Amino acid sequence: MEKYIIDRFEGDFAVLEKEDGGTVDVKRELLEGACEGDAVIFENGEYIIDVQETQMRRKNIEEKMRKLFKS
Repeated sequence: MEKYIIDRFEGDFAVLEKEDGGTVDVKRELLEGACEGDAVIFENGEYIIDVQETQMRRKNIEEKMRKLFKS
């Protein structure tokens, strides 16, 4: 099992960031319904959006932003 974060979309490809900081390009059609910032798992030849990890990462980012911009 490999884990990635969707960094961005470029044309027909998604640029996925690997855990070691490297990147990999994947055809966008293999990530149907995915958005930038989503956590993705590659397992058994299939890319799956990790909904729990994505929600946890977004919540952490929101908390950091709230603390950063707190007046």
